[in-house]
Amino acid sequence: MKIIGVIPARMESSRFPGKPLALINGIPMIEHVLRRAELCRLLDEVLVATCDREIANHVAGLGRRVVMTSASHERCVDRVAEAVRHRPDAGVVVVIQGDEPMLRPEMIETALEALIRDRSVLCVNLMAPVTSHEETTDPNVVKVVVNQEGLALYFSRAPIPYRHTDTGDGPVYFKQVCVMPFSREMLLTFSRLPPTPLERWESVDMLRALEHGYRVRMVETGWETWSVDTPGDLERVAARMADDPLVRRYGGGGV
Repeated sequence: MKIIGVIPARMESSRFPGKPLALINGIPMIEHVLRRAELCRLLDEVLVATCDREIANHVAGLGRRVVMTSASHERCVDRVAEAVRHRPDAGVVVVIQGDEPMLRPEMIETALEALIRDRSVLCVNLMAPVTSHEETTDPNVVKVVVNQEGLALYFSRAPIPYRHTDTGDGPVYFKQVCVMPFSREMLLTFSRLPPTPLERWESVDMLRALEHGYRVRMVETGWETWSVDTPGDLERVAARMADDPLVRRYGGGGV
């Protein structure tokens, strides 16, 4: 059974229309994510799932695989589920959000190892420490709280947990990093579940799983990452990636 990485992407975005093809140091963002995912030794295949011909043309021009999907999906996980619905050879599917250009292959490996190590785990999400007050209060940054076993309790665009009293060192704030391995069975189950009130309210995919009683294993990564939701994020990420050694591995003509 294969482990397939799928990158969902679409041109329509209320905060940053056309961002998948926005240039980061001369390379479209979707290409950064694709080429960096291909560096992961555990992935047998990487493809892009999109409803937009502009994205599909760029990916196909790189000689990479693209799957056209419905334009009606509101959630990235549903788009990925459609892309692999007729792929019974895919035992594990890794959802790799297309706005994570600082992705590292080690991040995918960390998330996958948690799924492979414990077969009772059907879905894993990465999380990373929030390093600034700006991120804590930014509604574009999805925060997560976990229980003592590392299972997600709740995801929110609000700063959680709320610090009611100053009792010294409190818990570290964590943000969701959209590298999400699923067993194929769980992915297809997720796509069949009806959307839920909290999912709609927060606009966070994983709340659908929690509201229906499924467990989501959270795994911490120490790699710095910043998703791109606005043009300001793009500038910030471009500065951070200016001297990225990974870019030198693919920026001059492929991997």
